[in-house]
Amino acid sequence: MTPIHVIPLANGGAGGPALNLLEHLAAALARVFRAPCRIRPDIFDVSFALDEGRHQYYSTAILRRMERVCEPGVRVLGVTGCDLFVPVLTFVFGEAQLDGACATVSLARLKEEAYGMPPREDLLRERLLKEAVHELGHTFGLRHCADWRCVMTSSHAVERLDVKGVDFCEGCRKRVFQDRYL
Repeated sequence: MTPIHVIPLANGGAGGPALNLLEHLAAALARVFRAPCRIRPDIFDVSFALDEGRHQYYSTAILRRMERVCEPGVRVLGVTGCDLFVPVLTFVFGEAQLDGACATVSLARLKEEAYGMPPREDLLRERLLKEAVHELGHTFGLRHCADWRCVMTSSHAVERLDVKGVDFCEGCRKRVFQDRYL
């Protein structure tokens, strides 16, 4: 299976996501994809993607820049605390290159604090894993799935993210793992 590299994304001098959160994510992604997953030590600066008017970061621009640090045969997942957007949407939890090598996810709207609630590390980890698996699924060519339980179903609100599972449905699983037994 294709190795996965997790890259912390940060704005300028600000630190990236907490190392313990990335370590938990990397271990979980290794289990889900049955592939080696490691955290890259370098922090990727995304300050170039800031839209001053929106106070958000343009995720497509980040993906394009991440392509430059992507090694052949590796999937790269950038994780940031910065709030991401694409022009046609108010925000995105993440974005990926369909059949490409790069994906990104944001913690900004996965945190309970974004909704006026007290922090919940367990829920943040669960949401981050679901969103990371979803975006990496796009890099394997998967589109949004009609099965609401499948991790590949579309999630435009955190409530939808919370009700779907972390696993691929049978059809999506076959497409990701093709000839591998699960």
